[in-house]
Amino acid sequence: MMKITIDYDKCCWKGGKCVSCCCGGKCEGCVEVCPTGALERKDILTIDEEKCINCGACVSACDHNAISIVR
Repeated sequence: MMKITIDYDKCCWKGGKCVSCCCGGKCEGCVEVCPTGALERKDILTIDEEKCINCGACVSACDHNAISIVR
């Protein structure tokens, strides 16, 4: 079975905000493309594994290669 994972060292969402200069401090991508609403930005980016269908849309949307699918 495949599973979406987040590399928090690479993720630009830290401490409840985007810390990347590439998007002007407003992160848009992984959360917005998720068709089931499984991703949420809290203090850190979280995945609701019950909602996640492992479609990979968030993987493609992440400019920082912080999200991946593992087997």
